[in-house]
Amino acid sequence: QVQLVESGGGLVQPGGSVTISCKVSGTTLDYHAIGWFRQAPGKEREGIACLSGYDGRTFYPDSVAGRFTTSANKAWNIVSLQMNNLKPEDTGIYYCASRSGSGNICSESRMDYWGKGTSVTVSS
Repeated sequence: QVQLVESGGGLVQPGGSVTISCKVSGTTLDYHAIGWFRQAPGKEREGIACLSGYDGRTFYPDSVAGRFTTSANKAWNIVSLQMNNLKPEDTGIYYCASRSGSGNICSESRMDYWGKGTSVTVSS
C-alpha cells in the first residue's frame, strides 16, 4: 500500500520561503510521478508541480514557475517542494499525490494515492 505523508509548512511572511516534504512509503520513486496540489480557501484544488520519478523531469504552471521547485531524494523516498517569494495567494492546504508510470504531467484525476495535506499560510 502506497502512503504519502506531508510535513513542513506553517506561517510564512510574504516574500519568504518554506520547504514542504512528502515522505513516500510502500513503493519506490523510480516508477511513479509525484504531483503537488494546493487548495486555497474557497477555491478548487489546483496542480502546482509534477516530478517524474523516472527521469527527474518537472513541470510547473505559470502561477508558480520560477518560484517553486520540486526535487526527489530517492535514497530517503522523499520529495520536497521549495517555495520562494511567497505571496498571500499561495496560502492553502498543500497535498502530494502519486501515480504510477513515467512522465511529468500530473492530472488530479489520474493520481492514485494522496497525502492528507499540510497547511501553508502566507501573511504578515
